[in-house]
Amino acid sequence: MPRPVTLFTGQWADLPIETMLSKAKSFGYDGVELACWGDHFEVAKADQAYCDQRRQQLQAHGLQCHAISTHLVGQAVCDLIDERHQTILPDYIYGDGNPEGVRQRAAEELIKTAQAAARFGVKVVNGFTGSSIWHLCYSFPPVLPGQIENGFKDFARRFKPILDEYQKLGIRYALEVHPTEIAFDIASAERALQALDYHPAFGFNYDPSHFGYQGVDYVGFIRKFHDRIFHVHMKDVAWGDSGAEAGVFGGHVDFHKPNRYWDFKSVGRGNINFEKIIRALNDIGYAGPLSIEWEDGGMDREFGAAESCAFTKRVDFPSSKIVFDAQFDKSKQS
Repeated sequence: MPRPVTLFTGQWADLPIETMLSKAKSFGYDGVELACWGDHFEVAKADQAYCDQRRQQLQAHGLQCHAISTHLVGQAVCDLIDERHQTILPDYIYGDGNPEGVRQRAAEELIKTAQAAARFGVKVVNGFTGSSIWHLCYSFPPVLPGQIENGFKDFARRFKPILDEYQKLGIRYALEVHPTEIAFDIASAERALQALDYHPAFGFNYDPSHFGYQGVDYVGFIRKFHDRIFHVHMKDVAWGDSGAEAGVFGGHVDFHKPNRYWDFKSVGRGNINFEKIIRALNDIGYAGPLSIEWEDGGMDREFGAAESCAFTKRVDFPSSKIVFDAQFDKSKQS
């Protein structure tokens, strides 16, 4: 059976849920990955009746849902909080903006999100972690001894109690490895796992786009963390196409500007080799959804979402159940 192709609704939160579901179905999707913002999946309202209603809406449109996503609130758990967070967080999380209060309320909300996920009937919550040390990624003055280690300890101190609750509920938290998070490449992902003592409820929402322009082996990530790939995003990126004035760090230049070194693209139109990804996912036995996170500042999003769905269904294929040359053996011939 082919893997379901779903659409992450995070970039569509300006649309009401019913409109979003109708569009996802019309674009050819098998399901959606519901964002916990807008009215797509509201954790504060997600009692059993709310969760049952969402399931009924999905069924009415012939759509599946295998994960919900809490990137915005998750970002606040470990971040250095400032005014930017007020624009993405619910008012009841941001409150008076006191940084530690924001972080604690965000952590509480992540636990409530796992409880809501259990009521809704999904096993994976995708999200971010934030990071107290991202600003030290390329640091001058040089980082002091222990500064980076203390950042990973802070992450573990804040996330272990969250993950303990996830484990009790049978829910797994899938970090989207991404610049600005505690893990943004293979090395930092391994360090995050070590800091958590390889907590069984913690793994990754694999998204190749965030590795490609960094020069990170995005296929190698799948093989290294084969037992921690809890969910997969299909997202594309192009890099190195022209004489860039803004490099890997972005140069404070907005997306979809011709002087950027890299930019996100509709799936199949960038530099990511998705066939290699599918083969690696087959090798590790990943049977979950392929969820399209659509971002392309130069393309109509409805056109892009539809073509990305078609591309993903075309590039996906099941693994082989036989060794092709074993059939040379006469005993296996009819």
